[in-house]
Amino acid sequence: MQQSKPRDTTLDLSVVVPVYNERENLVFLEEAIENALARTDFKYEIIFVDDGSLDDSANIILSLRKQNSKIRLIQFSSNSGQTSAFAAGFSATKGNYVATLDADLQNDPLDIPKLLEKIENFDVVCGWRFKRNDTWIKRFSSKIANKVRNFVSNEDIEDTGCSLKVFRKECLESLKLFNGMHRFFPTLLKIEGYKVTQVKVGHNARKFGSSNYNIRNRLFTSLIDLVAVRWMQKRKLNYKIKEEI
Repeated sequence: MQQSKPRDTTLDLSVVVPVYNERENLVFLEEAIENALARTDFKYEIIFVDDGSLDDSANIILSLRKQNSKIRLIQFSSNSGQTSAFAAGFSATKGNYVATLDADLQNDPLDIPKLLEKIENFDVVCGWRFKRNDTWIKRFSSKIANKVRNFVSNEDIEDTGCSLKVFRKECLESLKLFNGMHRFFPTLLKIEGYKVTQVKVGHNARKFGSSNYNIRNRLFTSLIDLVAVRWMQKRKLNYKIKEEI
């Protein structure tokens, strides 16, 4: 009896969405992602990573999954942080490209195809929220944090805090992550030799729920992480082999 060939499970795109107490947004978010990607020819999956939510976010995702087989759920036993959520999502992806965005509906999924168009000549495409729809204190804290990170790390990324990004899958396989390092994805991948660019994207005002970030955790808690990233930049191995016999 002739054996059948194994089914190719590779997809074009994986969308990774960290979730923490976003129950009011999830139905609208799933609809927005579907509407955005239905305009493309991509075969895709949507991976929601529930980071120990205290509301019923996980149950809502499971309910959505019954209607949409593209949805997958990774559920943490307790809150572990956004970097851990990204790491778990990245490890589970089947797509050749990986898109990331927040679950709060402030990132617009309609911008994902725009980033995918740009990635043909790059390895990572970062969203830049050119016109922020946030409170002044949130805009101010993000601006200060971004300037400090760029100054210390000698970077030129206009919006390091924007979660809307698209990666080539192979980039993520070499990415070494620790708590808080999601803020430095572009810099970490530049250290590995990958090409990074940025594209202006839309930004919506938050309608439901509340932000998990403030000045303290945007600036002060990331300073040690920033020092670590700068150390990695300075200590990067940099050699060229002239000859090998």
